[in-house]
Amino acid sequence: MRDRLVQIVCVVVLVAGLLVSGTMVPRMLEVAKVQELRYTADPVDGAPPIIALGTAIGALRGIIADYLWIKLQSRKEQGLFYEAMADADLITKLQPRFAEVWGFHGHNMAYNISVLTNTPEERWAWVNAGIDLVRNRGLRYNPNDLGLNKELAFWFAHKIDGVADDAHLHYKREFAKEWQFLLGEPPADQADREKWLRLIADAPNSVEELEARYPDVKELERRLTDELSPFDRRFAFRLDRDFLINVGRWMSSKNSPYAKMLGLEKRFVQNDPVYAAFDRVLGDPAMAPARDRLIAFLRKKVLREDYNMDPALMADYTRDWGPFDWRHPQSHAFYWSKLGSEVGAKRYGDVEDVYKVLNNDRLTIQAMQALNHSGLMGVDPFSTDNPTRMHDNRWIKPIERYFRELYQKHYKVRGAGGDTFIDFHENFMAQAIRQLYRSGDLEGAEEILKHLDEMYGKGGLIPSDKYSMPLEEFVRSNTYGEYEMVPDVARTDVYAALQRGFREGLLLGRKKVMDDAIKFAKELTEYFQSTRYTDFVNKFGERRMADLVGDLRSSVENVFVMLLRDQSQPLLDRLVMYNRAGDEQKRMAYDAVKDQIAGELAAGQLAGLYQLGEVLPEPPDMEAYRAQQAELAKRRQQQVDEQNRAGALRK
Repeated sequence: MRDRLVQIVCVVVLVAGLLVSGTMVPRMLEVAKVQELRYTADPVDGAPPIIALGTAIGALRGIIADYLWIKLQSRKEQGLFYEAMADADLITKLQPRFAEVWGFHGHNMAYNISVLTNTPEERWAWVNAGIDLVRNRGLRYNPNDLGLNKELAFWFAHKIDGVADDAHLHYKREFAKEWQFLLGEPPADQADREKWLRLIADAPNSVEELEARYPDVKELERRLTDELSPFDRRFAFRLDRDFLINVGRWMSSKNSPYAKMLGLEKRFVQNDPVYAAFDRVLGDPAMAPARDRLIAFLRKKVLREDYNMDPALMADYTRDWGPFDWRHPQSHAFYWSKLGSEVGAKRYGDVEDVYKVLNNDRLTIQAMQALNHSGLMGVDPFSTDNPTRMHDNRWIKPIERYFRELYQKHYKVRGAGGDTFIDFHENFMAQAIRQLYRSGDLEGAEEILKHLDEMYGKGGLIPSDKYSMPLEEFVRSNTYGEYEMVPDVARTDVYAALQRGFREGLLLGRKKVMDDAIKFAKELTEYFQSTRYTDFVNKFGERRMADLVGDLRSSVENVFVMLLRDQSQPLLDRLVMYNRAGDEQKRMAYDAVKDQIAGELAAGQLAGLYQLGEVLPEPPDMEAYRAQQAELAKRRQQQVDEQNRAGALRK
């Protein structure tokens, strides 16, 4: 009787449980849908075999993962990064939707393990591996996880584009080269860049669709297969990333100044049978339309399969926000942080998550600011020089627009979330006025000045006349007032303006930028020469303001010499700047840089091809200039001697 009663109770509990679960499951599924917690139709879709085993062991899988996570944290604290990586790898296999482990795993590779290696190449391999792990695996299992998107964006902005890592220049070179081969040189105009990416996004989604839509592509594939079949199997024709990289290398060599100067194309044809095959097939004018269609399809395929990136979204961001150059790490920082804010909008709508969203949005607008500072790029993948990176004023208006969007988005966040962007906006836009003014865009500078007056001047919460003055007066008073408080800033600002003037004015042929930079340096020098503190000597015998004026007088020479010596800039760019400069600037720099340039020329890729006099010719009247400089040096020494004698008498 007692056993029968127990059985009846168990049956009742079972039925009740089934009824309750039956009513709760639809609600749970609805919540999961709203919160975007279900990533695939099949919970183990595309997972490795070990996941099937993990699914089979049920709840025990979570216990094992928890144990491994505790063990991983312990090994991390002990500095056992390689051992921790093994545990993290196993957790990602058992619990692929445990997003935090993917973030730890990638960070461990990109930061902790990379710095333990001995060469820049090894470091870059680990950094790249960490990024690829999260981008191409972690985010496929956790596509709407804001934390992973934010981590990935930060690595692009900090690890690759930052300067904290000793190997950061190597990272920038390798990253630019990789994306040069993947996508090629982007068009200069923003609208053209969008169309260029849209052609990739609109390419067919499969080989079958490609061949059906464009029959000439099938003939191109046949010719490539025939040409490459005699070689080693690794060179066989396959529509994959390696093939695209090789095609990109072939295409880039046709427009590379270094490849032409070094005669690389002829060398490739003679020594690289794959390159020669590309010349015969892809270089055939009759195959040009089919080649372009095949490359567009392949770029789309590789972006989606190997980089987990959507070319349509890349095109949309270019259309809506700015002239992204995907050879720049900050373009990728923008892509992943912006994507994170979009796909994670529903999942991270809770009041406790607002700061995760806020910090991610900061990364997005900081990426735009970085592209304003260095987004205009020049990349020669066959040079060992660093990519050319210059200001791109086209980012100023999109930053202004995005600030408005973020301010509204975070306006009601506790702790005045929207106001956290105010200081960034006001400071950036005030700098943008100076930036546009010195580059000759007076209309753009006037527009921003008027807008700042409406927001923070007469139209501000506490009205002021800070932004109500004429443009030229604002630039002068804004900068000179700052210079009087911190005079050393004047030297920094002049040097920055002249650097930009030389780079853009000489490299890009923007003479007005160069003229405005030199005019600015001259006016600031005259301003400080007229101050009553110029001859002031403190109790230690220092003449800070007079020394500053002396620096400003020689600023053009100092900056030009510094740029020509700067090995972080491509040697070819530096030689172009020298040869396009006026004779006066050449005379200032020639003796100071010729020995270093001669050494670089002898040790670099151009060794034996060019003589120093061909690429760095001595300017005219150099002997007279040297005599003049010797006389000036003699006079300065006499002045120093007189000051020292006067000081001795005062004592």
